[in-house]
Amino acid sequence: MGRYCQGAEVDVAQSTLIRASGTLTPDAVALVRAMYGRASSDPSDFLWVAVASPMRRELEALGEVFGLPKLWIDDALNPRQRAKTEFAADGRSALIVFKIVAYDDPTSSIETGQIALLVGASFVVTVRLGPVGALGRVRSEITQRPEFLALGPMAAVHGIIDAIVDDYLDATDEIGRDIDTLEEQVFSSRVTDDSEEIYLLKRENLELRRAVAPLVPVAHELVRRSLPGVPAHLHSHFHDVGDHLLRAHDYIESYETLLMSMLQASTGRQSLQQNQDMRKIAAYAAMLAWPTAVAGIYGMNFNFMPELDEVWGYPFALVLMALGVLFIWRAFKRSGWL
Repeated sequence: MGRYCQGAEVDVAQSTLIRASGTLTPDAVALVRAMYGRASSDPSDFLWVAVASPMRRELEALGEVFGLPKLWIDDALNPRQRAKTEFAADGRSALIVFKIVAYDDPTSSIETGQIALLVGASFVVTVRLGPVGALGRVRSEITQRPEFLALGPMAAVHGIIDAIVDDYLDATDEIGRDIDTLEEQVFSSRVTDDSEEIYLLKRENLELRRAVAPLVPVAHELVRRSLPGVPAHLHSHFHDVGDHLLRAHDYIESYETLLMSMLQASTGRQSLQQNQDMRKIAAYAAMLAWPTAVAGIYGMNFNFMPELDEVWGYPFALVLMALGVLFIWRAFKRSGWL
């Protein structure tokens, strides 16, 4: 059964709690070393150490205990590290980097973090960067299944990445609901400018895509049950994780296509509305041009304009203007400009 150690806080039966300002003290590292020695001597036992935003010297101290490569330590401490899975040449240890996502409902935004899993034959070290992705719930659920933990370190790894991938699916569901709401707004009878909201959703979907897309090749190997380092008795469990990863990726890609179509539709509807407005403005301008032309003709002050001396001259000019405007209005109405 696995033993669990969180940062400088050791939570194991008959072990002493050692904490010094939230950091791993030399005494805590020594205790981890002793616990790892006991776990290494028992094939059915392993040690799980979880640290959050550690300093380099702390992780390097753990690296000396577990024999971790320096490059793996660098990757685990790099908050911009791309999600990946890397196995050592002997196939007994691995570095697994996942991006953690959490959907913030009030702001409809995606918060991201990172977790690196350094796995060996008798240990699991999890290095979490960022405010999201606490493993307390995962640890509680896994420790309540001792028969599953007895399957070894990869059982703990499965529990962690299964929870992370479930968060991916939860985030895709939330983004899907936001897209449905925005889609109704875009295609409503009232033409509105929704481009900003669409771009915001595209940005959140891109954050999710950056977390999931690099893991697609790994997901395919999990589905094919060909990923090295996964014990045969856990193939079905990791197959399920791979299937969920591929499902999340399919959702993300479909959302990207749908958001682009919505953006084009929104832009097209706005352009159409602007064209209709310009048509109306041009039609009204043409209607005003006719009386302006008639008034301009009678304002030229020619000496010989006999109708000006007649009683019906002024009403004639007004009727001429009105009939001309009516004719133009009717022509534009038939053509659909008004």
